[in-house]
Amino acid sequence: MSRVLVLVRHGQSEWNLQNLFTGWKDPDLTDVGVAEARAAGKQLKSLGIVFDRAFTSDLTRAQRTLSLIQEEIGQHDLPVIRDVALNERDYGDLSGLNKDEARVRWGEDQVHIWRRSYDVPPPGGESLKDTAARVLPYYIQNILPAVLRGENVLVAAHGNSLRALMMVLDHLTPETIPTVELATGVPLVYRLNADSTVDTKTILNA
Repeated sequence: MSRVLVLVRHGQSEWNLQNLFTGWKDPDLTDVGVAEARAAGKQLKSLGIVFDRAFTSDLTRAQRTLSLIQEEIGQHDLPVIRDVALNERDYGDLSGLNKDEARVRWGEDQVHIWRRSYDVPPPGGESLKDTAARVLPYYIQNILPAVLRGENVLVAAHGNSLRALMMVLDHLTPETIPTVELATGVPLVYRLNADSTVDTKTILNA
């Protein structure tokens, strides 16, 4: 297999468990998150994919997920590039707040708009559109060229930074992307054509 691009959202984090807005805050994985990352690695190993390089964010939960996957696939020496461009969406003033408490403070409708709209940012934070504005250029300049050279590439990142990539890969629109959910620790395996379009996509459910 060549021109394979695998996207994995990090395993469950401590703040996922506590129902907190996380963004650029840096909690570690829970025991469940560790197990999810290891399971993702086992699934990828079963496919026999040998990766040429990996990309991850500047945040611990994504980096640790990648490290655990590397252990499971036996590729400890895989070249890894870390960059803030792949960080989760910045939730600004919501970061660290319980989502239910935020709904009480600002109202259900307003919090829903901040969480699910494409272009309305929370106070002091980023919208999904803002997130895509930093993720997509990085993808085009750094990740995609490696895949088009025939390399197999693994990206361990976050729900919103990966949803930004999925907009391009899956031809999603600002109207359809808000309904897309990414489960923690579930690999999405894309095989690209030489023109960068998607040949096949497989979701590796446990």
